Amino acid sequence: MNKILFFLIFILFSGLGYSQEKIPKQNEQHTIQDTTFVNLKDYSTNFLYDMRYATTSNFLKEKVYDCAECYLRYKTVKKLIEVNQKFMVLGFRIKLYDCYRPLAIQKKMWKIVPNPIYVADPNKGSIHNRGGAVDITLVDKNGLELDMGTTFDYFGKEASHNYTDLPEKVLQNRKLLKEIMESCSFKAFQSEWWHYHLISDEMDPISNFKWNCN
Repeated sequence: MNKILFFLIFILFSGLGYSQEKIPKQNEQHTIQDTTFVNLKDYSTNFLYDMRYATTSNFLKEKVYDCAECYLRYKTVKKLIEVNQKFMVLGFRIKLYDCYRPLAIQKKMWKIVPNPIYVADPNKGSIHNRGGAVDITLVDKNGLELDMGTTFDYFGKEASHNYTDLPEKVLQNRKLLKEIMESCSFKAFQSEWWHYHLISDEMDPISNFKWNCN
């Protein structure tokens, strides 16, 4: 990277209160496999969190995670940091609602909402269960969420990327989120503006491990 450009980006990030990422250098990355589950917080402090399933503020109306952590495959974490850096240059950051989701939780969701438009059938598994998907939104430099037209986990046509009967500002916000996510190898889920998964050459196996809350 051009040294002057790097310096300008560093100054911009410092002025916005962003910290440097903690992704290992290239010669250190061999110690971590791309398919390993890691905690996003161990690699970046530039994300915000509102992990809904560690609270009762979700469509299940109950807390199903013992604690609020964002685990993902290492390859997903690297790409998520890359895309967040692009948002930060524009004055935004990613806020996460959900990351890796144990299969047992997927089964519970399916029991409540057995509709594949909104909840993946646990017999097939969700990319959330594989550590490759995130539910997100964007916040501005003051930490305020951008208006996306509906709340997270809104089960209705208004949450779809195809739905356009929305204020122009909402459409612009969704477009910004989608275009930059897709520029870093993430794919949108058509019926949910908040759901993105990493495009991968191979499908990772479904997992049911639960992270340590200590």
